[in-house]
Amino acid sequence: MNLRALIIDDEPLAHKVILQYASDVPFIEIVGQCHLATEALSVMSNQEIDLIFLDINMPKLKGLDFLRTLSKKPIVVITSAYEEYALESFELDVCDYLLKPFRFDRFLKAVNKALEIFQFKNQTPTAVQESKSVEEKQSNKIFIKSEKRLIQINLDEIFYLESYGNYVKVWLQDRFHLTPRTLTSFDEELPNNTFFKIHKSFVLNRNHIDYVEGNSVVMKNKKLLPIGKNQRQDFKEFL
Repeated sequence: MNLRALIIDDEPLAHKVILQYASDVPFIEIVGQCHLATEALSVMSNQEIDLIFLDINMPKLKGLDFLRTLSKKPIVVITSAYEEYALESFELDVCDYLLKPFRFDRFLKAVNKALEIFQFKNQTPTAVQESKSVEEKQSNKIFIKSEKRLIQINLDEIFYLESYGNYVKVWLQDRFHLTPRTLTSFDEELPNNTFFKIHKSFVLNRNHIDYVEGNSVVMKNKKLLPIGKNQRQDFKEFL
């Protein structure tokens, strides 16, 4: 899947650099070159353009002003020697901002991002749904550091988390992983429709609650957890 790209820049050297870099990227096809933004309008009316490498400071029509005239915008990568236009550019939904002179590795990062956007825009409804399914599966897992290793844990397997000084015990059914994090950081990261901080020292997974009795919760692994005085009403509403 190639991206049909157009260079719009009044500097011949900029064209040369982009052409050289693009020749080493198999999915980039340079189909046009313009030295003025006004020239680009006719080019874009005669052929489909997926990606524009756009300079900002050009005669007659500035790059960002040209961008504002487009009702249907291709993916845009700004190539400019002036960093002060970056914020304004991103407000116009550009893909990336390359500050001249830029190296090939930075160029490659920008066009890879452009390719991802292009592929997402051109996915079929089925492919989009599959992509969402993958994201949902990935979001149901976390990585924690334990004993100099990064361990991937499925959130469904977590029964509760226990504060342990400067560490947290991540309890599964019959074992735990000790990780150098705060309980608060976990509480902010975990989905709040499943996990609840019932005490300053405990966050539980509601799917593993066996029953609630008085001011305590009994988990399905028979562990008894206290409900903090300040959390009791909110916990009732959570349930």
